[in-house]
Amino acid sequence: MTTDPTKPGPTSALDRPAARWIAVAVALAGAVALGTIHRDDLLPPDEAAAPAADDPFQACLAQRRADIEQMQADGVIDQNQAKLFLGRAEALCRDQTGGNAPPPPQ
Repeated sequence: MTTDPTKPGPTSALDRPAARWIAVAVALAGAVALGTIHRDDLLPPDEAAAPAADDPFQACLAQRRADIEQMQADGVIDQNQAKLFLGRAEALCRDQTGGNAPPPPQ
């Protein structure tokens, strides 16, 4: 028995189009899985837009900020003193609540 050189030989199952489509599907599934796992790294959540309502640091700072703004509105302190008091209020609230929250927006 001799084989005819013009006839193609037996092909591997890995050379068929179905196997290639399966490989593409596996690659896409892997990319989707990685994107899902690292979605916060790729698209970080906007924490400034929605501060945690139960964050004790933010609650403390909001109360102090309101007090400082009221003193400024009453004419007790000027703008420079208000900035100084706000910085000190931030330090006080960090000390009272553990200080793990990010600094307030300026």
